[in-house]
Amino acid sequence: MIKDTIYQKLPNFFQNALISAFNFIAYRKRYGAKYLYYREIFKNNENLSLKDLQLIQKQKFSHLIQYAIKNSPFYHNKIASIPSVTSLDLIERLPIITKEEIRKNIGDIYTIPKRKGLISKTGGTTGKSLEILFSIDNIKERFAMIENFRSQSGYQLGKKTAWFSGKNLLTSKDLKKNIFWKTDYLYKVRYYSTFHVKKKYLEYYINDLIEYKPEYFVGFPSTIYEIAKYGIDNNIDFPKNIVKAIFPTAETITKSTRELIETYFKTQMYDQYASSEGAPFIFECKNKNMHLELQSGVFEVLDDDDNPSMEGRLVVTSFTTYGTPLIRYDIGDRIELSDTTCTCNNKNPIVKQILGRIDDYIYSSETGKINLGNISNTLKGVNGIVKFQVIQKQLDKIVVKVVVDKEQYSEKHQKQFLKNWVDRVGKSMKIDLEFVDDIPVANSGKFRMVKNHIKHLID
Repeated sequence: MIKDTIYQKLPNFFQNALISAFNFIAYRKRYGAKYLYYREIFKNNENLSLKDLQLIQKQKFSHLIQYAIKNSPFYHNKIASIPSVTSLDLIERLPIITKEEIRKNIGDIYTIPKRKGLISKTGGTTGKSLEILFSIDNIKERFAMIENFRSQSGYQLGKKTAWFSGKNLLTSKDLKKNIFWKTDYLYKVRYYSTFHVKKKYLEYYINDLIEYKPEYFVGFPSTIYEIAKYGIDNNIDFPKNIVKAIFPTAETITKSTRELIETYFKTQMYDQYASSEGAPFIFECKNKNMHLELQSGVFEVLDDDDNPSMEGRLVVTSFTTYGTPLIRYDIGDRIELSDTTCTCNNKNPIVKQILGRIDDYIYSSETGKINLGNISNTLKGVNGIVKFQVIQKQLDKIVVKVVVDKEQYSEKHQKQFLKNWVDRVGKSMKIDLEFVDDIPVANSGKFRMVKNHIKHLID
């Protein structure tokens, strides 16, 4: 970790050099002989049949369970006595584990000492961080999967990349000079701040992106969206044939967000699903279908009674978290499966849609739960809203914070926006519009469209 006290005092050139040095050390842990071994496996397995993928999944599941029972006191006590415990076909016999249960028992769940692994800290609305310990091999395996997915669009480490994530690397000197990025010249990665995405700064972002000419974008789609929207609204053309692909991370993407980003940057976006805890992967193919990656874990979609369902909450078992086994882990997301097949080479099952965090909904006693997709669609027929965030702290009231473009926004658009909300939450819900100059991102650099504080009030 870069020490702030030293970093802040260094000239820009040395700050960039320090970032390169930091990445060099980190990449040595991620890439290498074992990483190349995993890359070769996933490359060779790209065209496997669903039957073969399911066989690999069953074998990996059995191995994980045996390892967890032997090396984790928590799982030894929890599942060792369950009949046929290593059989994937009988996975429902195993208990579902919550995030809070893992947090409380983390010391007994770990299978390796901290000095032999890498720690990933999760965030969350509760503010309670969860420290997942990855083995070095697991890190290499996960990056091999991600890089194999991205390589299908031509990406590889060392190609010019614009990265939009929660790295807070800027200094007060940078801000005075309207510089909102730092560059790793060794690996050709420019890190753009997600903490300064404000209207008065966005032209600097666009101009630098045009000058830097990155082949790939990686990072928070909400930040990329804000930049693209500003470019469209201000008639700043982004040149063709610069960006080959965009790989969003960490946030759920709505249809309207995708369309605007792809239109402005004149490229395609390929989504992925994972988590900082180490959830198994879901990757988007060239046909824009999301595929479960069965080689990375087990995906269970369950209804409220814990029965298998085509749509419901996601419970995962990860094959890449041996340092902190995640077995039937209720990750807090919802997805919907599809019964269709894809014409691409990937024979993994298809996900119809990723519905996002379970907390990413508004609850109405009149209409029930309104998910993220329906919330984002309240902008249909509305112009002039730059961004909004809905907050619910009471069952019968929501507060919608709104940032508007005063030149486009009008009373007509406000009426339509409110109508769209009433259509979704019903007439009994009180809707308070709060107009603000900006809506800050979270400490992680992510933007949250929904803040739900009433989950404990809902059955």
